[in-house]
Amino acid sequence: MAAQVLEVVGEIAICSRHVNRLTEEIGRELQEKRDRETEDYVHHRRQEPAAEAAQRVAIALDGGRVMTRQSGQGPGIHNQQWKEDKVGCLLTFEGTTFAEDPHREPPRCFLDAPKVDKLVREIQAHHGKRQEDELPQLEELGLGKEKIPPSTEPASPEPDETPWPPKRTKNPRTCVATMKDCVEFGKMVAAEAYRRNFQAAEHGALLGDGSAWIWNLQEKWFREMTPIVDFVHALTYLYVCATVLSSNVAERWQRYVGWMSLCWQGRVGEVIREMEAVRGQMEPFEGKLPPTDPREVLRRTLGYLKNNESRMNYPEYRKKGLPVTSSMVESLIKEVNYRVKGTEKFWDNPEGAEAILQVRAALLSDDDRLSNFIAERPGSAVRKYKTREVAEAV
Repeated sequence: MAAQVLEVVGEIAICSRHVNRLTEEIGRELQEKRDRETEDYVHHRRQEPAAEAAQRVAIALDGGRVMTRQSGQGPGIHNQQWKEDKVGCLLTFEGTTFAEDPHREPPRCFLDAPKVDKLVREIQAHHGKRQEDELPQLEELGLGKEKIPPSTEPASPEPDETPWPPKRTKNPRTCVATMKDCVEFGKMVAAEAYRRNFQAAEHGALLGDGSAWIWNLQEKWFREMTPIVDFVHALTYLYVCATVLSSNVAERWQRYVGWMSLCWQGRVGEVIREMEAVRGQMEPFEGKLPPTDPREVLRRTLGYLKNNESRMNYPEYRKKGLPVTSSMVESLIKEVNYRVKGTEKFWDNPEGAEAILQVRAALLSDDDRLSNFIAERPGSAVRKYKTREVAEAV
């Protein structure tokens, strides 16, 4: 496709194999540049960041999946397996600090039954397929008709009258992507955050889906940032648990709205105690349970909430004018996957995938780093070859 576009738009006749080779070459060069800058940062060979300090900054981390094959085996697919690629999204925001929670009640989008059901099914699989008659029942529930638990916070202005959530600034989004492990990934993101002067921000957030490796990186490299569990991921755990514990759609929705609203208001401990009470009424079971068994789903949900309760104080994060969802990296993962994940795509492990991830991350960064890098790179294989030809002719 790239070769066809070059010929039609740029009037450059070049075979697809050569496009592949050039792309991989640029990817390896970007990788070498990234690794040099990361090592300079880790070993304190740092230049003062040129970027101005932002009011609020956020780093969102997540992992995707890439199908790989063993390298050096010639044609064909050998030892294919899924490997995790890690992606970081760095953004700046402008917002306001509040004395009270500026958005005490859950957003309307989390109270729209059909949309919530669809969202959860896209993120997390739960007990089987939806029954054919469930969608009409969900639509009949309407938008937020269930009673929301009263907040312990004082009344606040209407959400539409407050400048929350924070708005992205004109400063660009930048991306970091790699096939390397969490330790190396943390260094890369820390180096990029330093280059963008994130350490000078008034408030910072590090957002993740609740995975332990993300909080380990926060403790190592981003202690000055507030660790925040993505509210949407927490919501999916609550909805799935409500689904397996309820006998009908209406009961499921009532449970979900109650738990979700309590979490939105920072009252995660109340949800945990209620779930513990439900588990106490269940018949005990020794051994391994099926993943869809209500007792197993409840166990996983309780584990998730207990492990992340300290990072789910959403009213305080909103008071600081910080985001509470990692949607920015979720959409970025999809943009990365558009290039690296697909039917019959098998990347050499790890060098093939690593090189193409650097090209993709540079392209998806809004600071024109890919075009600038190509314009400033000292030369290409073709240019060196032609230069050598001219020298020999002379």
